[in-house]
Amino acid sequence: MVKCPKKLSVRALPLSITKNLAELMYREEEVIQKAKANDQLAFNTLFNKYWDPIYAFLLSRTADTNKAEELALETFSKAFDRIDSFDQKLSFVSWIMTIAKNHHIDKFRSSKKQAENIDQISDLDSKELSSYELSPEELLISDQNLDFVLLQIKSLKEDYRTILKLRYFDDLSLKQIEDFLNEPASTVRVKLFRAKKMLANKLDRE
Repeated sequence: MVKCPKKLSVRALPLSITKNLAELMYREEEVIQKAKANDQLAFNTLFNKYWDPIYAFLLSRTADTNKAEELALETFSKAFDRIDSFDQKLSFVSWIMTIAKNHHIDKFRSSKKQAENIDQISDLDSKELSSYELSPEELLISDQNLDFVLLQIKSLKEDYRTILKLRYFDDLSLKQIEDFLNEPASTVRVKLFRAKKMLANKLDRE
């Protein structure tokens, strides 16, 4: 009779592998601590590390690449805004995945509410109607005079001006922007994320 192999546990792993796992966990804890101190490089590290699982999860929920990309960007924005509340005894990926799940549910409820009440809100202006779908940054931007928004965009660095134009004025997908700029996906995602936050911060200060 063939014996079933014993279930492999972490303790049964070779010492070198166990040590590497411990070092990886320690490095992530260090990165999160730096992110809590508003270290931009730490934010970028977490953003790039967890983009793929967050985007894949949201794509499975929306079946729309553009929606999934925007929801993922908004998820990271929410996560980084509240990273001080993250308990490092917990799993970071589980924490940010929960934020993604709740954010998608909120968006779905807003869309459903908009569809169900379309007859009751015919008297709302277009700005109020659009608020059902916009992120906090986009709400802030939409609430401003277009000329003023363009003026603030012009005050950003050229890289950020360009990526905002390609995404929101030329309506290109992230993949199209990658090809146009000939830059890796991780660079494009981080630039777009930071450009939206910077623009929103400028508008908020004004």
